[in-house]
This record gives sequence, C-alpha cells and structure tokens, in this order.
Amino acid sequence: MLLLQIIVAGIAQGCVYGLIALGFVLIYKATETVNFAQGELMMLGAFCGLAGVRVLGLPLWAAGILAVAAMAVAGLVIERGIIRPVLGQPAFSIVMITFGLGYMARGLVTMIPGIGTDTHSLAAPYKGEVLNVGGLVLAAEQMVIIAATSLLCAGLFALFRYSRIGVAMQASSQNQLAAYYMGIPVQRLNGLVWALAAAVAAVAGILLAPLAFVHANMGFIGLKAFPAAIVGGFSSLPGAIVGGLLIGLVEAFSGFYLPEGFKDVMPYGVVLVMLAVKPTGLFGGNARKKV
Repeated sequence: MLLLQIIVAGIAQGCVYGLIALGFVLIYKATETVNFAQGELMMLGAFCGLAGVRVLGLPLWAAGILAVAAMAVAGLVIERGIIRPVLGQPAFSIVMITFGLGYMARGLVTMIPGIGTDTHSLAAPYKGEVLNVGGLVLAAEQMVIIAATSLLCAGLFALFRYSRIGVAMQASSQNQLAAYYMGIPVQRLNGLVWALAAAVAAVAGILLAPLAFVHANMGFIGLKAFPAAIVGGFSSLPGAIVGGLLIGLVEAFSGFYLPEGFKDVMPYGVVLVMLAVKPTGLFGGNARKKV
C-alpha cells in the first residue's frame, strides 16, 4: 500500500510538471523559443485564483476559470507586445527576455503590500480530505490533480485533432513559411499559442495551490518542469506529460528512499542520462535543417 501511495503522489506531482512542460513545448513548437517565464505564469495564475476566492468571494471553480481567462489574455499581450517585435533576433536574446519577464513577475508580486511577501493557502472544498480505496489512503488533492490533468489532456487532444484552429497550429508548428503561403495566419496563431500556454500554466497553479502554498517564488517549480520537457522531447506534446510523470515519480521515490537532498538532484540526473542515451527525448524526432 505504501508503494502505491508513493506512486500516486509522484503521478500527481508529475501532472503539475507535465502541464508546465506543455507550455514549454507549445511555445517552442510555434516559435522555436524557450519561455523560461512559464513557471512565473503558473505563479501568477495561482495568485489570480487566490484573489478570486479571497477578494471577489468566488467559489474555487469560478475563481479558477477567471484566473485561466486572465492568464490567457496575459499570454496574448506578452506575445504581441514583447515577443513578436524581437522575433528573428538571436534565440539567446529572446531567452533572456523570458528570464527578465520571470524576474519582473516575481518582483511585481512581492511589491504588493501585505500579499507579495507572505505565504498563502488557497481554500478548496476537497482540501484535507482523504479517499480510502480498499485500505489505500489517497489525498483528495492528488486525485483532483490527476483527474483534472486527464480531462485537460483530452481537451487538448480534441483541440489539435478535430478543430480547424488546432490543425492550423500543428501545420504552423511544422513549417511556418509553408503554412503562411497556404493562407494560415501564422502571427495570430503564435499569439493564441502563447495564450494557451499561459492558460495551461494557470491551470497548473490552481491545481497545485491547495496542495502546496501560494507565494512569489512558487514559479521556481518551472525549473523542475524544464527537465520534464527535455525528457519527453521538446517537439512532443504527449512527451511533455510523460516526461512530467517520469520526473514526478523519480522525485517521489528518491525523496522517500534516498537521503535528504537527492530529491532535488535526481530530476537533473535523469536529464543527463536522457541526453546521453537519447538526446531528442523519449518522443522527440530528429529535425534536419539545410544551411
């Protein structure tokens, strides 16, 4: 039973990593840009949910919808106002801009009096509840994370498989120039991709908040999600989820069976092994480019 509890805890944590990694992969596939502010977008989403519950008095589900919508708009604004004007510049410049966005987000949050420097708890109807399944005791927060992630992944699969926008996004991610010549509004789709990535990050923040605490530095969890994207393959959306689950399980087992400190190191050890064995990741493909 203990082994199953560790596995469930690892899967729940891995789902959060996987959702953040999805944002990394979505943006990279669309613009070949790595957004290192993805963790901070998750943090902002959690604070938006917290504001919806405490300030507006909304139930968690309504506050979550409001936070997701707000972060989708924020992602669109970031792409239109900051990222789009510098596209075509060296990739390193854009990466440093995303680093700067992350630092600015944390700085702006900490400047909010009485909120930014404190640690907050997001109340949830299921917080503290446990499920007893045949003697297996499971935390309700973990089961909600797993269920919500499954539903979100199913929704994203339907979006990319059956909707015109999803198919256009796939076409644009494979070859932007060819997609543009076929009449696909590539720039508009890039904005939608950033909005979608920010919305997914907000979902991760809302799911994580009842299990952990809401604070300005919770965005550093993105440093754990980045290895998940590498392990799964930066060109694969399913790979992001699988990579997140793998990192979550490795972290859960190393935290329980290994001495203190290994829990934070092992995800990067997995990345080093993956880069040595299969540099493109579990689901990544080889990309050839003529120069």
